[in-house]
Amino acid sequence: MPAAPVALITGITGQDGLYLAELLLGKGYEVHGVIRGQNNPKRDLVSRLLPDVTLHHGDLTDMSSLIRALRESDPDEVYNLGAVSFVAYSWEQAALTTDVTAKGVLNMLEALRLHTGDDPGRVRFYQASSSEMFGQVQESPQHERTLLWPRSPYGVAKVFGHHMTINYRESYGLHASSGILFNHESPRRGPEFVTRKISRAVARIHLGLQSELVLGNLDAERDWGFAGDYVEAMWLMLQQPTGDDFVVATGETRSVRDFVRAAFAHVGVDDWQRHVRQDERFMRPAEVDRLVGDASKAREVLGWKPRVGFDELVRLMVEADVEATRSGW
Repeated sequence: MPAAPVALITGITGQDGLYLAELLLGKGYEVHGVIRGQNNPKRDLVSRLLPDVTLHHGDLTDMSSLIRALRESDPDEVYNLGAVSFVAYSWEQAALTTDVTAKGVLNMLEALRLHTGDDPGRVRFYQASSSEMFGQVQESPQHERTLLWPRSPYGVAKVFGHHMTINYRESYGLHASSGILFNHESPRRGPEFVTRKISRAVARIHLGLQSELVLGNLDAERDWGFAGDYVEAMWLMLQQPTGDDFVVATGETRSVRDFVRAAFAHVGVDDWQRHVRQDERFMRPAEVDRLVGDASKAREVLGWKPRVGFDELVRLMVEADVEATRSGW
């Protein structure tokens, strides 16, 4: 009987890491995760949701810990999802964002190169690239060959990691792929992200626990999908005979205002404007106005397409936050 495939995931405590681990476990993988910090508060969450995952202490800024995690897990596939991923924080913590989100990719790639030695293709690598790399978009919709023009320290860091992944693929023969994922959300999204900020506030307003939702730019437009769909595309990339880069997106764009309207509509509130206030503090120093992806290559090569539409995504998030708020989570 063949041994189960083994996967190592950095960033396993985030929404993508949790959904990806569930997907891989369902496919019969042995799953390992890298977790930061001696007393990481999210460790208990991973252990509760994913008791079959083996966790390793490690940090993308510490190559020796990555080499150790690779040696201990001996994976067939590595998914690098770890990052300082909240765009707004990247202006306040530009150096940390660079160390983790940019240089951390290099550390992981170099650790993998050293681990695989003379057989670089034996471990397949996935890098979580981002639609934020497009920034000041030069064409619409954006595809794999669109010029990258990042508008935040986070976007700049992701561009570095993206090109470094391509460089290791071309220089050393690594089976390395980048998924240029457009915005993907879920009930597991961190509360600092605008979509979850909206769904949590709408739940609390619906239950009479607060009266106001304070936001920044309501006109920013994004291509929003469901994180549970997008992790399947990650896995499909590593099942291909060679590494490559793929845009993962729905091809539809909605504004933050559309998200707010849909969230309030789900709890029966039509005059949502009376609950929403804009504040300059939440405006980005350099805004990305509109992102929408062309995932034709992912459809044609991977056979991937999103299953959860925008309205269903908003419903899932609002219902989850209503239930969580009622339960006192």
